[in-house]
Amino acid sequence: MKSILQKIAIAVALAATLAAPTVQAGAIRDAGLFTTVLPANDDGSTGSVGLGFSINFYGLLNQSSVFVNNNGNITFNAPLGQYTPGGILTSTTPIIAPFFADVDTRATGSSPVRYGQATIGGRSVFGVNWINVGVFSRQNIFNSFQLIITNRSDIAVGDFDFEYNYDSILWEAGQLSGAPAGGLGGRSAAVGYTDGGSTDFELTGSNVNGALVNGGPNALISNSLNSNVAGRYIFNVRSGTVAPPTGTVPEPGSLALVGLALAGVAVASRRRLRA
Repeated sequence: MKSILQKIAIAVALAATLAAPTVQAGAIRDAGLFTTVLPANDDGSTGSVGLGFSINFYGLLNQSSVFVNNNGNITFNAPLGQYTPGGILTSTTPIIAPFFADVDTRATGSSPVRYGQATIGGRSVFGVNWINVGVFSRQNIFNSFQLIITNRSDIAVGDFDFEYNYDSILWEAGQLSGAPAGGLGGRSAAVGYTDGGSTDFELTGSNVNGALVNGGPNALISNSLNSNVAGRYIFNVRSGTVAPPTGTVPEPGSLALVGLALAGVAVASRRRLRA
């Protein structure tokens, strides 16, 4: 039989485990810097908005403006209303996507997307906040993530960094992307970038049910890239090309069981009826 002291130690350890707070990244930078509002919508976009500086992204030379899309990404040539990611690796549209999924900011309690120019650490930046944003259709489950683009013309003309910051990811897909109410399942979010041609990247866990959400095997709030801040993923673009990372995102022990949830999921491609 266990001694009384052993029983007490086990009880204390169990209580501490049960009382432990949910891990949050806290990676989002000063959200109050970006104040221009994209009014509450579903699948909407801004017009062409200025970065405040010029960048070179895979041959898009002297690119000084972007389109901010409600569904967790920015594009360069035109707005994008697509709500099911379909895989960044197959996209023909140049895109930078911190969380490509069906954001719906019309939900009660959801904040609208905000964007704008600012200065962080003495450098010019353009940022987009998808902070406390809901999921289609008008569900009050909220994700918080951010994109920061930083001017690095001090290195060379057109050079820049971009980073994805995450504070909480509770849903991964909308109802017309195959997810039931609750935002889990279906065709899950994709995180990455592409030049729309031969160069593209998706973060491990993209398009995999349960992988990127809080507590998942590739939880965005728990990992990082080129950063020692949990929930922050930094990409350095030099001479128009994203440089190889100096760190890696930890691989999951196994994604086999999670991946089975994707089998048989039919991605909705019909035009949605507006509520």
